[in-house]
Amino acid sequence: MAKTAAITETNPGESRVAAVTGTVERFRGFLGDVRVEMRKVVAPSRKEVQATTVVVLAVVFFFAAYFYVTDTVFAYVVKQIMDRLAGS
Repeated sequence: MAKTAAITETNPGESRVAAVTGTVERFRGFLGDVRVEMRKVVAPSRKEVQATTVVVLAVVFFFAAYFYVTDTVFAYVVKQIMDRLAGS
């Protein structure tokens, strides 16, 4: 920031053109980098997709069962506490 404050502009129009040109060049560089990275991307095979889908479904069902049991036990404990407090 101090550098930009120390520079004196002789022609303000030239500074704007340079800023726009610099922005365009940076954007072109960014798009070039995106193209290079996209060339590295490899799509998974059908077998890999099927294997990971099976793992995801198994984990989802496991956690569903776990949370069902946890919720049922928690609800039972809370009900027992409320019944004892109401009975007193």
